[in-house]
Amino acid sequence: MENLKSAKYKYIMKDHILATTEFLFDNNQEFGIACETSDVSFEPELPTDLKESLPEVTIFMLANYSFETASIDADYISFEAGFGPDNFGALVHIPLLAVKQVFVEEYPILINVASVKEDNEIEEKREDSNETNNSMEALLNNPENAKLLKKR
Repeated sequence: MENLKSAKYKYIMKDHILATTEFLFDNNQEFGIACETSDVSFEPELPTDLKESLPEVTIFMLANYSFETASIDADYISFEAGFGPDNFGALVHIPLLAVKQVFVEEYPILINVASVKEDNEIEEKREDSNETNNSMEALLNNPENAKLLKKR
């Protein structure tokens, strides 16, 4: 289990979450995200009673308006959502590694056991992967490239 806490695994998992959610967006597929709410930020900040009512792990459904307002970058998935009986509106920012599961309909299509904690290790790994002595490793990380090299 210690390997799953490594910076290398977190880097792989973060890229997998990014690629999977980008695929869903590109294919206009609505989906759900189960995430650790302690790592989620809201703009504007949710009222205390609403924030405290969220469970430790929350499922956000990216459908309809939330899906239409969603965006993703290398670190976060963001979308607008309404909370509570008064539908308090907020922009939700979820760090990619806070995503624990991704669902399409009732099917889990991604499970993440890596943690957001000590996320700076990923940046160190990303910087290392840009060095020229790791270029072959970066090339081989893409399965399509590995197939091409095997054909030679």
